Amino acid sequence: MTGVVLALSSLLLLQTVSSCPKECLCDTHTKVVDCRGRGLYDVPRQLQQDTLELYLQNNRLRGLGSMSFRETPQLQILDLANNSITMLSSSALLGLRSLKVLSLANNSIREVDRRLLVSIRNLTVLDLSFNTIGGLPGALADSFHYLTHLSLHYNQITKLERIHLEALGNLKVLQLKGNPWRCDCQLIGLKLWLETFVFKGGVVDSITCVQPHLMLERDLRHIPYELFHSCMITSYSYLFANIHYLDGKHRMLSGQLHPSPGSDFSPPGEAILPECEAKQRPRPANYRHAIATVVITGVICGIVCLMMLAAAVYGCAYAAINAKYQRELKQKAKEAGVGEERKNNEREEKKEPLE
Repeated sequence: MTGVVLALSSLLLLQTVSSCPKECLCDTHTKVVDCRGRGLYDVPRQLQQDTLELYLQNNRLRGLGSMSFRETPQLQILDLANNSITMLSSSALLGLRSLKVLSLANNSIREVDRRLLVSIRNLTVLDLSFNTIGGLPGALADSFHYLTHLSLHYNQITKLERIHLEALGNLKVLQLKGNPWRCDCQLIGLKLWLETFVFKGGVVDSITCVQPHLMLERDLRHIPYELFHSCMITSYSYLFANIHYLDGKHRMLSGQLHPSPGSDFSPPGEAILPECEAKQRPRPANYRHAIATVVITGVICGIVCLMMLAAAVYGCAYAAINAKYQRELKQKAKEAGVGEERKNNEREEKKEPLE
């Protein structure tokens, strides 16, 4: 009996050892597999199905095929940084429903397939920095409702649609530094979203403009809205953007404290003496423009309402006068008819004695 137990124990031990690839280090207690810096060209096989963390940094991986991680469906952390990945199959991450942290930093990825993101809806941290990505797919907003950290710095992104970010309600940290941003009219929505995001407590690094020349080397967040004034000529989005920005600024000015002198969000070059009270920051010009727009709109609406009221009063008065006039005509006609009948009666009475 003792020999059978020993044999079974040895068999289980051999299975446990054989389930860890020879190129990796496996911890059966923490379910962590470490394959960093092993010169791997492919994702290792024979991994334990209950693996929770897989580290494949500093290898020579060039692509991820279909269902590359089907042996580890319970993965929660997957690190593929510092490889040479250029190709990502649309089903490479299929089955990783528990994945929470994914790093593809420092590779050669040019495009992210929208179908790749659909299979990892529970992701909280996504690092795509130091690649050559030119844009994000629309599925980003549909797939990452739980995302808290998104790193896109040092790519080839020139613009980022505001709609891609508005659905990320749990986002806390956004890194966009090192991209060739084209700060034209298409980035007004992003600028307004960033201001709202920072106001709510979010963290954003710098967004340095490359084009046009007027905006060269300037941070998008610090560019005054007057420089985007020409956009109003070609699109009505500027007006709606200002109204949205006014709503956010109104909430900020009606009960929130100003940033502290040492915070990262204080304007550059602004010095506040420690012995003096902090002065209220001047309202930005676009805030004044938004107020003027709202006031003018209110005045126009008021004038229109007054005109409509005057027209209604005039209509009612005209109807009343006309009704009174008709009544008077009927009364006169009736009186005239009664008088004529009386005259006829008198004539008949005069004729009877003569007969």
